[in-house]
Amino acid sequence: MADDARPALLDHLTERYANLKRSLVRMLGSDDLAGDALHDTYLRLHSQEERGPILSPSAYLLRMAVNVAVDMQRRNGRTLSPDDVESLMSLSDPAPGPAQLAEDRSELEALRRIMERLPVRRRQIMLLVRWEGLPQKEVAERLGISVRIVENELKRGHDFCARMLNREKNS
Repeated sequence: MADDARPALLDHLTERYANLKRSLVRMLGSDDLAGDALHDTYLRLHSQEERGPILSPSAYLLRMAVNVAVDMQRRNGRTLSPDDVESLMSLSDPAPGPAQLAEDRSELEALRRIMERLPVRRRQIMLLVRWEGLPQKEVAERLGISVRIVENELKRGHDFCARMLNREKNS
């Protein structure tokens, strides 16, 4: 993420609102409280000072929303029992641990090196479709080629990357 994570967090909250709300409803046991907590979370993000990178936006937003819900409960005089607070605070962080992060970074670096070996157009197609999430039709129009060529280049790129990653893992 960029130096200020707020815009990315706001986008993440907006794009994954339904999933975040479902998770909060399961944690809090109330659809209304979950919705209110996410709304207040969105507002608090707008008013926060710059924030550095966040490794797990979903976990961060859920934790923030749970804290907002606890604050709301306190303000409304409906305090949670110590057991409820303890169970909310002991939610496991779904973010990967240091070992998993190191492994993921290593694999990402290997993939980057492998992709540098692809022909320019194939690499460009893979980045546009897989990294930027553009539809194949839009990539074809942007590059002035047919959708069929995009499909073929994408398949060849995937096959090459998978084959090379497999070789690296086995060596």
